[in-house]
Amino acid sequence: MNTQGIAVALDGFLDEDTVSGSPQETSARFRLIVSPTDERADEMVMPCTATTPALAAAVLHDLVPGDQIRITGYLRLPRTPDEPIWLDVTTLEILWTAPLTSVADNTGGLDAETIADLTDLFEDLDLVDLTRAVLDSTQLQDRARVTRALDDVLGDIPVPGMEDLDP
Repeated sequence: MNTQGIAVALDGFLDEDTVSGSPQETSARFRLIVSPTDERADEMVMPCTATTPALAAAVLHDLVPGDQIRITGYLRLPRTPDEPIWLDVTTLEILWTAPLTSVADNTGGLDAETIADLTDLFEDLDLVDLTRAVLDSTQLQDRARVTRALDDVLGDIPVPGMEDLDP
């Protein structure tokens, strides 16, 4: 290992809002969620620091949680048990920007148009027909489990011609 650390390149998602590392905003700190596989158990959170003023400004003002970014830098390993591990970032590339949402209307970040579209979609949905179609395409040995799953999600929906499989 050289004095700079171990050279690393990582792709991941910005975990939460970035934090200024100094009052003049000449450095910034953030956390990157890295997942080499699709398994949640393989995810890790990498603490990162950007120490050049231009890079710090980009981190503080251009990134939002959920952005997918590629960073390169040097991994700093702790020399003592009470020191943290972190990545000293030297370059940053935005691969995908997270959609901007507003949570002020208390709808979980969905805009009114999206809520209207979802309402229209679900108003036209016939749960009895949907349940019948799902059960018709389910193999006989799996029907009890599928029925319980549908009941958990949709509530107990009576289907004409189908016996209730709840114990």
